[in-house]
Amino acid sequence: MAVKDFALPDLGEGLTESELVSWHVAVGDTVHLNQIIAEVETAKALVELPAPYAGTVSRLYVEPGVTVTVGEPLVAFEVAGAPGSDPAPEEAGAASAGAQDDAREPMLVGYGARPDAKGRPARRARPGIVSAVAAEAVVAPAPEPAAPAAAAPAIEVQERPRATPPVRKLARERGIDLAAVTGTGDRGLVTRADLDAYQASTSTTTAPTAPTAPAAPAAGREAPDEVRIPIRGVRKATAEAMVRSAFGAPQATVFLTVDVTPTTELIERLRARPNLAEARPGLLAVIAKALCLAARRTPEVNSRWDDAAQEIVQPRAIHLGIAAATPRGLMVPIVRDADRLSLAELSGAIRELATTARSGKTPPAALTGGTITITNVGVFGVDAGTPILTPGEAAILAVGAVRRQPWEHQGGIALRDVLTLAVTFDHRIVDGEQGSRFLADVGRILADPASVLTLV
Repeated sequence: MAVKDFALPDLGEGLTESELVSWHVAVGDTVHLNQIIAEVETAKALVELPAPYAGTVSRLYVEPGVTVTVGEPLVAFEVAGAPGSDPAPEEAGAASAGAQDDAREPMLVGYGARPDAKGRPARRARPGIVSAVAAEAVVAPAPEPAAPAAAAPAIEVQERPRATPPVRKLARERGIDLAAVTGTGDRGLVTRADLDAYQASTSTTTAPTAPTAPAAPAAGREAPDEVRIPIRGVRKATAEAMVRSAFGAPQATVFLTVDVTPTTELIERLRARPNLAEARPGLLAVIAKALCLAARRTPEVNSRWDDAAQEIVQPRAIHLGIAAATPRGLMVPIVRDADRLSLAELSGAIRELATTARSGKTPPAALTGGTITITNVGVFGVDAGTPILTPGEAAILAVGAVRRQPWEHQGGIALRDVLTLAVTFDHRIVDGEQGSRFLADVGRILADPASVLTLV
């Protein structure tokens, strides 16, 4: 048997680190090739990691909630030696990083081409987690994890208590300072049971005669008056992107309020058609279709600024981003070649992307390469807003809420379905005339769907 390390692979799209969300295996488990063993969170999506070997899990180097860089070891496996090569266990850990072993490793589902061994990023020493445990793996290849007492000194040097994100959230909700809790998990990890035990002990200390009274947040200490949330994952990526966008391109916004009653009536008729019953096109799909049609007349909105080449690049296709609010933060999955899709296909693609994004299963590749974006603030009951450009794009269309309100109609006043549209554009690429014309074309289609016959 040989011991082989599995490091965090390059997940693509320029991502250099990920947070380990959960393990799907434990020490001693037998796994097969490409079995899902862990889930990591990148700055863009949740990604499932398949096993690179068939064998037995001998060590888990990282606990959930820890951020790991590409090339840093995650797990060790005991695997059968390759034909013609039967290295000793003491040598297997080091040999697994060699070029010869890499050449024999299988290709994994979900990963790109494996980089050459000499191009692999160096491991980053993580005090108390990686360096100490990795040293143990070479000296003592036994599958059982080190005793908690051996790992405790290393855990003490960390800046904050180790706990998974759900446990940290629970501690904040209960007003418990994790630094005051003794972790009984692997290498000092604070678990939910530790929180329960700590809260029970403090409750007993402060109110022994009233067991039914709410537990105090901490012995002799008031609950914290603020909550600190680490900036990482999607939130970190979104913040960096918005700063780049806001300060990297001159942005302007124009607004248009439109009577969209003809479109809402059209949607009801379309949904009654048997061939569209399953697709059930909604207002967002119709607006997306209107955007694609209007962009034909104003291709500048579907462009990007290439500063290095000093060129404006106009893609021939429209790769439409759909901003989606998810539990992990704002995500913008892409509908590829949206201008080539029918209304039913566009509706289905938007619905599928939104569902996948909210479940956190959108692959990183599906979140890049957009050329223009729609953000639907109307779903939150908001009438209008000034959206910020997605970095690298020239325009973003914001859709407000549909309001039933009095409106001028055929020389009188009638209750109509009215909404406000707003488009923000990169003023280096799109002039005010072009941005206004594009928005007016979208509004004209929604106010009179038959007007698409005149958009040439």
